[in-house]
Formats: sequence, C-alpha cells, structure tokens
Amino acid sequence: MKKILIWSVAVLALTACNENKFHIEGNISNAKDSVLYFENIGLAGPEKLDSVKLDDDGSFSFSGQQPEAPEFYRLRIKDQIISLSIDSTETVTVKAQWPQMASQYEVSGSADCQTIKELALKQMDLQQRAINVSRNEALTIDQVNDSILSMVRQYKDEVKRQYIFPTPSKPSAYFALFQTLGNMLLFNPQSDRDDIKVFAAVATSWDNNWPTAERGKNLHNIAIEGMKNVRISDADRARTIDASKVKEAGLIDIALQDNKGQTRHLEDLKGKVVLLDFHVFATNESPARILLLRELYNKFHDQGFEIYQVSLDPDEHFWKQQTAALPWISVRETNANSTTLTIYNVQAVPEFFLIDRGNNIVGRSQTIKDVEQAIRNLL
Repeated sequence: MKKILIWSVAVLALTACNENKFHIEGNISNAKDSVLYFENIGLAGPEKLDSVKLDDDGSFSFSGQQPEAPEFYRLRIKDQIISLSIDSTETVTVKAQWPQMASQYEVSGSADCQTIKELALKQMDLQQRAINVSRNEALTIDQVNDSILSMVRQYKDEVKRQYIFPTPSKPSAYFALFQTLGNMLLFNPQSDRDDIKVFAAVATSWDNNWPTAERGKNLHNIAIEGMKNVRISDADRARTIDASKVKEAGLIDIALQDNKGQTRHLEDLKGKVVLLDFHVFATNESPARILLLRELYNKFHDQGFEIYQVSLDPDEHFWKQQTAALPWISVRETNANSTTLTIYNVQAVPEFFLIDRGNNIVGRSQTIKDVEQAIRNLL
C-alpha cells in the first residue's frame, strides 16, 4: 500500500510539472546534420537554452517553464531565424524547410506566433524593397533617402493601425515595437513624438497586465525617457496665458463619485501635495499621459503625493475599465458644462493643477515647465 501511495505522489508531481511547461516542436526538412538552436530573446540579448543536431526528417522538440509574462524565443540555424512568443503552456508546432527557413515556415498552436510570422515577413519585404531602392543607380542619394523614409512611414502606419493600437497587450504588439531596418529601430522611442505614444500604449498595457514583469518595467522606462526628451525640447516653446487666469489661491472643492461609487472630496486631501488632473481616456494621447502620471505617482506617493483625476469620458463603463488598475483617485464628471470646469477654467484637456499641502493652487500646466521638480519642491 505504501509503494502504491509513493508511486501515485510521484505521478502527480510529474503531471503537475508537465502542466507548467510549454512545448515547441516540429521539423525542418532538408536540414540533416544542421544544428538547430532554441534561444530566449532576453533584454540582454539572445541566450541559448537548448540545441539539437537534426536527423533525416529534421524533427525537434523543446520545452520550457511557463513564463509569468509573455516571453520571446527563436529557432535558429546559422542566420535563419523563426521568432516565437509564449505566454502560457501551449504547444507550438513549426514546420519549415532549409535553406529558406525564416520565410517559408508554418506555425500552429498559437495565434500570436502566427501574427509574429506576418510581421516578420512584412519586415523582410520592407528590407528587400529598401535594398532595391538603394541599388537603383538612376536615383540620387536624396531620392533614395526620401523613398526609403516614405516606405518606412507607410510601414509604421500600417503596423500601428493593424497590429499595435487595436491590441497593445498582445506579444505581437511588443514584437512590432522592436523591428528594425538594418541596425535602425523602425519605431524611435527617443525623440519621435508619435513613436513614443506607440511605446507608451504597449507599456501601459504591460503595467496593467504584468506589473512586475522586467520587460514591462523596461518598456515603461523607455517610454518615460522618450517623453522627458520631448518635454525638454518643447520647453522653449511652452505656451503662455493671461496671468489673471493663474492664481495662487485656496482651491474650490470638487465632490464626485470615484470608480467604486464612493464620493471623493478634493479638499479632504489637505496635508498632501495633489495633482488635480482633468483627463479623457478615449484619446490617442491618453496612454502616454497615464504612463507619465504613474511614474510620478510611483516616485512620490510614499512622500505624501496624491493624484485626483477627473475624467470627462461620456462612457461610464469604458471609464471604469480604464481606471480599474490605477492606484490614484479616479472620479468622473458627467456634465461637460459643469461648474467644475468653469471654476477651474478648463478649456481643453488634458489639463492639470498642482496643489500644495495647505490646499492652495500653486500653478497649472501652462506655468509649470518641470512638473516633477515642482512636486519635489512642494514635498
């Protein structure tokens, strides 16, 4: 009886172990004696996990522990690469032929791996078209550069509309962010305002879905750094408004229901440094702004900083979905012509006001060039 019990426990343990693994299997034809590498594409670069010398039928089978967040892998023979993503315990099947392994393969068992294949083929096509243009002796250097830049713009626009913005939480959206043309990232997260918004949209999804994932933290930092770069370059072009519209005065209370149905008073936050933020989530700029606010909140909340965010979104259900994972106070103004907007002279959104510990308004977006430094000074 004891032996049976021990055997049963062992079987259960083995079953549980297998249930937490993913599998990548298939075959690469015409590749006998080639070494197929299974690699993890980490933040520090490719890392070899396993390899196999292929036999006549080219069959292979690799497995790994289920990742806590979407992870990226690749199958490689020499310079031929098949990119894959894993986010659960799925079994992904790959069938390809050498030597066109990177472009002529079939993948099943994962919709995201299929989407990544589409993106990879599109990237190869872009690369080839750029090469063809660069070799066209009838074109001047300026014409070559203009033609390639035009192709890149069209490519990025298509990828944003079809693969990133509709589903920013998908691994394929993350994969698309880091596609290259030669050694150049197609999406520039350092100084291109529109590209930074794309990074921010994906980073916000990772913040909400996998808040502890290293990839998400890295993506978050990339987007924040890009936004800071743009903000610095815009500093000399900061807007100015009539001084009579900016007053250092005691605030007027706002009392609205938050996303949990509780009435929240702005004046109850006396003793804290408060960012009063007017926001619309149903805008293209929203993900980038939420990312920046989250950065400020994470950095200063423990020191007595709070955000009181007033949404002007007309769709209550949509607003609740967007704010469910936000750590600060989220309320919603249901009347676009409310006295709240009139009192605070909110003529366009996004808009914010900075409030000191004594419930005094000390500035607004147009008068504060460096909000992070302003908050630090008040704390």
